[in-house]
Amino acid sequence: MIRTVTALSLAAFTALPVWAVELVMVEQPGCIYCERWDKEIAPAYPKTAEGEFAPLRRVDISVVEDSVTQRAVVFTPTFLLVEDDTELGRLEGYPGAEFFWPMLNMLLRDKTDFEEPTE
Repeated sequence: MIRTVTALSLAAFTALPVWAVELVMVEQPGCIYCERWDKEIAPAYPKTAEGEFAPLRRVDISVVEDSVTQRAVVFTPTFLLVEDDTELGRLEGYPGAEFFWPMLNMLLRDKTDFEEPTE
């Protein structure tokens, strides 16, 4: 009986989604570039291959954990690619969608095992 319960518990835990990689958006109130990202990218992001691979987590600049970052976060938005509470890379600023998507894709391919789906 105990073995059955243990096996079922283990199966339940392994069935849960595990996001080892995430994209942390460091933002602050009044950031016009954060607002622009919210309008241009945020609605689509979770529906993309990038968003499924690296779900978005938002963090206020005043509470960014120094233990996670390689260096201080000065600009907002700053997008930190994080795995297991360790920064793998970052994109600083948001000059527009034509910059964001290719740079994010390159960061994911260079720093993780992300592969863009083929059509």
